[in-house]
Amino acid sequence: MLRVPAPDLRAVAQALLRASGVDGGEVEAIADNLLWNDLAGRTNHGVERLPILLRRVQAGLIRTPARMTFRSLSEAAALLDADDGFGQVAGALATDRAVDLARATGLGVVGVQRSNFYGTGAYYINRAAGAGMISIALSNSFPKVAAEGGYRPVLGTNPFAFGAPRRDGRALIVDMSTAGLAGSTVRAHQQDGRDLPEGLVVDEDGRPVTDPDAAMRGTLLPASGPKGFGLALMVEILSGVLTGAGVSSQVASMYKDFERHGNSGHFILALDIARWMPIETFYDRLELLAGMVASSGGEGCVRLPGDARWDAMAENREQGIALEDKTATALRELAGALGTAVPW
Repeated sequence: MLRVPAPDLRAVAQALLRASGVDGGEVEAIADNLLWNDLAGRTNHGVERLPILLRRVQAGLIRTPARMTFRSLSEAAALLDADDGFGQVAGALATDRAVDLARATGLGVVGVQRSNFYGTGAYYINRAAGAGMISIALSNSFPKVAAEGGYRPVLGTNPFAFGAPRRDGRALIVDMSTAGLAGSTVRAHQQDGRDLPEGLVVDEDGRPVTDPDAAMRGTLLPASGPKGFGLALMVEILSGVLTGAGVSSQVASMYKDFERHGNSGHFILALDIARWMPIETFYDRLELLAGMVASSGGEGCVRLPGDARWDAMAENREQGIALEDKTATALRELAGALGTAVPW
């Protein structure tokens, strides 16, 4: 794998965005989101996504600059119309507004409509944690997942993210697909030629699928059966139904649908810890819980959600971000087509 220093990869991302006509005021927010995910080891949500995002920009399906506008719903709630712009920009704006509302009232909730793919919820959880907030970040996506007992796609992989700040800055971050696996995992298996475990994907007749090529045409199953299905419905209702965003088939696939805007919805909630107790008291109590969790297994066997991201962050900052050959090649070819260059 190629290792690229984070500042160099950020510069490449910014140059590609600008060369593609992305508004200068939006470039930094998008690049910061992509780079954070690469640093955290979530490369399938990092610069790997630039080619498809910029293809949708060129097709007029992601608007830039987008005229994103907030509508106040109450002292603690607001709705953001993302104007079919970048989900990464909308997610950051929504998170910051939720934090501001929480500072003023104790709890801030922001819904987002007319958005696009926003990356990982973990990025926004960490952003809110830096402001001393417990937070939840939800987003719906195009239908790829069956209902419990069904076999036709009706819901997206609908990720759920939750987190809280810790004293050492390594926020606790839960970020998961409500499907048995994420669509990006299927693509990774397809690219690597690895079969999937049985029980995660079915074909159009409801038969199990393990071949990743067939899985790309199949339907994912919800995580843990009815439990994952219930969580996916919660995400769809809060980020889609309640916000006025697209619901189910009204949301477009970023990779396959070049006839319409994404129409995704997001839902961000921030809770101000300082309204409940001094932040240092919260840190003490959370570390007490963390210690209890860590000691519940053998030495080093039990870790808190988010630990792997922070370990990857430290390694990638020191050694450079690991780019797979296919990603490095795709970015180099994109740079050549746009008249820019990459340092590899």
